[in-house]
Amino acid sequence: MTPPPTVLESYAAGSWFRATDEGTPLLDATTGQAVARISSTGLNLAAMTGHARAVGGPTLRALTFHERAGLLKAMAKELSTHTDEFYALSARTGATRRDSMVDIDGGIGTVFSYASKATRELPAGVVVLDGPPEKLGRAGTFLGQHVLTSRPGVAVQVNAFNFPVWGMLEKLAPAFLAGLPSIVKPAGQTAYLTELVVRRIIAAGLLPEGSLQLLCGSPAGLRDELGAQDSVAFTGSAATGALLRQHPAVVHGGVRLGVEADSLNCSILGPDVTADDPELELFVKAVVTEMTVKAGQKCTAIRRVIVPEQVAPVVIDAIADRLAAITVGNPTSEGVRMGALASLQQREEVRKAVQALRGSADLVFGDPDVVEVVDADAGRGAFMSPVLLRAHPGATEPHDVEPFGPVATVLTYTDLDEAVALAARGRGSLVGSVVTHDPAVARTITLGLAPWHGRLLVLDRDDAQESTGHGSPLPVLVHGGPGRAGGGEELGGIRAVLHHLQRTAIQASPDMLTAITGRWTTGSVRTETEVHPFRRSLAELAIGDTITSASRTVTRADIAHFAEFTGDTFYAHTDEEAAARNPLFGGIVAHGYLVVSLAAGLFVQPDPGPVLANFGVDDLRFLTPVRADDTISVTLTVKQITPRSSADYGEVRWDALVTNDAAEPVATYDVLTLVAKTWPPTETD
Repeated sequence: MTPPPTVLESYAAGSWFRATDEGTPLLDATTGQAVARISSTGLNLAAMTGHARAVGGPTLRALTFHERAGLLKAMAKELSTHTDEFYALSARTGATRRDSMVDIDGGIGTVFSYASKATRELPAGVVVLDGPPEKLGRAGTFLGQHVLTSRPGVAVQVNAFNFPVWGMLEKLAPAFLAGLPSIVKPAGQTAYLTELVVRRIIAAGLLPEGSLQLLCGSPAGLRDELGAQDSVAFTGSAATGALLRQHPAVVHGGVRLGVEADSLNCSILGPDVTADDPELELFVKAVVTEMTVKAGQKCTAIRRVIVPEQVAPVVIDAIADRLAAITVGNPTSEGVRMGALASLQQREEVRKAVQALRGSADLVFGDPDVVEVVDADAGRGAFMSPVLLRAHPGATEPHDVEPFGPVATVLTYTDLDEAVALAARGRGSLVGSVVTHDPAVARTITLGLAPWHGRLLVLDRDDAQESTGHGSPLPVLVHGGPGRAGGGEELGGIRAVLHHLQRTAIQASPDMLTAITGRWTTGSVRTETEVHPFRRSLAELAIGDTITSASRTVTRADIAHFAEFTGDTFYAHTDEEAAARNPLFGGIVAHGYLVVSLAAGLFVQPDPGPVLANFGVDDLRFLTPVRADDTISVTLTVKQITPRSSADYGEVRWDALVTNDAAEPVATYDVLTLVAKTWPPTETD
């Protein structure tokens, strides 16, 4: 006798919890057999949110951004060792191996990306500076500084059924980096895969306790436990998103809500493309890919295929030919290109959507009720044929009805204005694409579509080889869209982390801002050290350490030599008469880069030491011209120290101020150096 399927467990308040009832069965999308049962009956939701706030949050916020990034990287490495078992279970959702790769490898890759970007782009501290200081008084003793800091709340993540791994990880990574503990609520139908991934994370013991909890089953009552410091990230239907927006916790309680909802994404074929152009093949391939990957169950899939009226027959025939080659069946069988939909209920919803579309469109490929399958029972699995429709002129349904499956509708246009108008009738989408090789067409359509889309792909023969495709959200780019698509943003690189933080304007003296932010602020105390700062290791340096250089006179011979040596013979440096007529200079002046080079000679300590390399300058500005026989000197101050956890050195940002003999600022910039953590190096270094 086959044992009854196990009831999925939630990870709550530090332990695994099993519901007090038997729950609802979750069926294999291919065979119809029960995979697991799901219920949250008896789960203490108040204990979950309390545990996140009291245990997970404080521990996370005590870590720096770089330390959080290190934990994410370790988690991603751990998950990478379990992909075989993730793939095996993913097949039960109806996913082919290609589908599983998008979900599983895509999710793990997103975590790696965030860990890497956080290490490079966020400070090795707990405060992010949002822009430069603002001078609020004449003397410079009263400044303003916008900062971003972690909130003492919890991030609730409500995910959709179609991406049980990626959907969780793409929300978890930015929230974790921001210091927010997460409660993950996966969609019921595929929650068994999410539960397995969370089990492997918890078992590894890499993340701080309370930073990740899992709710398998109904979240009823969870929103009532949320307050002003908490947030909800929701992926699902626009109808459910609208209900969430009306909840008292959002309307009156200050809960932050992000919605990623229905999206009638489109792809537009440019009028310049002919049957002989490679762009036509690219367009057709993209449409078919988006219709069949994950059986079309993607929030980014192409639902509306917008083409010039004169080439519509050619496009339809080409898409139909490609669809005819798609093999539907058991996702684990060789040669199968498209598996089942996630459930029989989901297939029924798609069939209803197709029926609604057929009110103003003709079926030109496939039958929603008939499908041939390989190595599976079409009566038990949630299989469906890809379906292509052609809309009648003036059809409204393609702009209102989203068939969340392997379905697309062809619409035609006569000019670019009509193409843009058709796209806009979707009332906001996550992604759109334009396939054209004409720059003027690309510009017109892109600028027309941009207000209605979160992301746009412009595809042609030049970028096709490297293109990640219409429907692939990338961790470095925004995933989200306006209007119907929810009006929120997920992903987008570090901006997704900053989204979770609180922006606050701090008004204080320079010294107070330095103490609060951990970064030296102009006007703060400088500490002149007996030992040259370049002779001090990362462990010995402190914010505010300063050296004031000797002075040097810039001669006319220096200027002439630099012009000859570099080839920079711009008239302001070489032609006395022409330079005298220049309203900014009034005579020969030194090259800006000569000034910077001479400044380096004034502050650099030449002997081997802890300063290993200079890797650039930031924010270089030339403020006052340096004329022949002017004398310059440099004040160099430690502005920011950023250790690297993976290396025996770190980064030091120095504030460089070059002044003339009248104490006027000549140039300002930040010098960026790599500095050894200890000096001389230890044997292990």
